[in-house]
Parts: sequence; C-alpha cells; structure tokens
Amino acid sequence: MDKSLPIVPHGQIITVPLGDRWSIKHRFQELHIACTCPADGTLRVTINDPVELLLVHSVVQRFTASRQDGAAWLDRCWDAQVTCTTDH
Repeated sequence: MDKSLPIVPHGQIITVPLGDRWSIKHRFQELHIACTCPADGTLRVTINDPVELLLVHSVVQRFTASRQDGAAWLDRCWDAQVTCTTDH
C-alpha cells in the first residue's frame, strides 16, 4: 500500500482496500472529516490541519493493519511513558 497522500484538486487520494472504502468513509464522516468516494474507486479526503491528518492516518491503519500489527501497536501504547507537563 502506498502510504503517501498525493495532493489533488479535490483532496488527497488514499489507497485503501475497496471492501473497506465505505466503512472508512463512514468513520471519517463521524469524525467530521470531509471525504468522498467517487465512481473511479478512490477515496478522497480533505485534510485541513495536523489533527485531521493524524485522525486519517489512525483510521486507515485501523482498517488496513494486520491483527498482529494492531496488537503490537497496542503493546507499545501500554508500554509508553507519558509525562504531563502542565499544572492542574
């Protein structure tokens, strides 16, 4: 899978499995990320800021990563140490 997001006049084209395209589009809509599924079989996403880019990456990974890769990612998350730098 090509992980690059080429810039095109109507958003970035994301290469995803055809069978997952509508599920991914639905999740983007739930997250209020503008996207379309044109008749050419592509999924086009408009990314407006870094947070949307991170969300798009996360959603695509959820649908395209193998079970083993997903489990390894969760293990890394559990092992990560986070330090809060703001006073509450």
